[in-house]
Amino acid sequence: MGEAQNNHDGPVAPLWVRRPEVLHLVAYALAALVFTGQIVAVIVRGSDWPTALSVLLAGGGVALSWWRPWAGLVVASAASFAVTEVGHDPLSVWMMAVFVLFSVTLRGKQPLAGIGIVAASFLGAFMTVGGFRGGAIVGAAALFSAVAGGATGAALRIHREHWLTLEERAESAIATREIEATRRVTEERLRIARDLHDVIGHQVALLSMHLGAAEIGLPEDAEPARQALVSARSSARTVVVETQRILTLLRLGDKRTDDEALRPTPALSGLQGLIASFESIGLDVRPALDLPTGFVEPSVGVTVYRVVQEALTNAYRHGEGAATVEVREHDGRICVTVENRVGDSPPGPGSGLGLVGMRERVESSHGRLTIDSDHGRFRVHAEFSPLGAAV
Repeated sequence: MGEAQNNHDGPVAPLWVRRPEVLHLVAYALAALVFTGQIVAVIVRGSDWPTALSVLLAGGGVALSWWRPWAGLVVASAASFAVTEVGHDPLSVWMMAVFVLFSVTLRGKQPLAGIGIVAASFLGAFMTVGGFRGGAIVGAAALFSAVAGGATGAALRIHREHWLTLEERAESAIATREIEATRRVTEERLRIARDLHDVIGHQVALLSMHLGAAEIGLPEDAEPARQALVSARSSARTVVVETQRILTLLRLGDKRTDDEALRPTPALSGLQGLIASFESIGLDVRPALDLPTGFVEPSVGVTVYRVVQEALTNAYRHGEGAATVEVREHDGRICVTVENRVGDSPPGPGSGLGLVGMRERVESSHGRLTIDSDHGRFRVHAEFSPLGAAV
């Protein structure tokens, strides 16, 4: 039977799982084919009206079962008494009743009840009006055909429900993964905002201090310049207040503890301590730090720190063996490289989501990020201009 693709990546579901009505149509088509054959046989043989009536009774039960499954099943099964009574082989009626039983159990009706109705009718007709014609073999065939029809319909229904359950779980997992990705990216953006607030606040405070010193050093007759400096200091204070207000809005619902809030702003000078913290929890880190001696834009220093932090976190969670960390200045740029061997176990849930935030952070500092995973090695490489200019 043909197959249809699922909406998500994974195994391919058979067509009847997607459209169970196909199996119902096939069952009723076969029952109609058997009924048509019996009607033709009645006409060709010139059978009497009781024979034709018994066949019509079975066909009526099949048609009734389309709307009333239990009533139709009872009528189709009971027709075996009528066919046997007129002296004809009830095999065709049994076949129609089995097809109806298959459809009834496939719809979710009780299979044991359906099998009981059909088996009781078959064996009752066989042992009463049939007079045990055909012997034990025919009786066993009647019983097992009823069991086979009901069991097959029930088994296919259970199989379809299993498929649908797996699909629902897969869709739920995809939705959960997307929610987790959004949450992780939002958290990283919030952390970027906090870091930028600390950097900007520090720089604006220094600016205000220098403006105050310049104001004090002005001669008494430089009133226009003094007013300009006063206005500049007022603007600097406004910048600090506005950045604090924006950060307060961003931090609604933020669960950062007081200890985290009191930590100093990350910088290049904190890389040694960062590496030591990972070594203390068991990660083998092999650093090669050649930090720039000249001026480095504070926001760039924060970004370098966060890139190393996220890369070492991934190495600890998903890598194996030692992780190498290299930070150096080359051709007027700060180059950061963290490399580790990929672990044999598959990544856990949410793996790789931190890389999205890392890329956004690097781009916010006008840097360039490259992530490679070749030959069993995972490598993160970033380049920055010390002054925060585009690379």
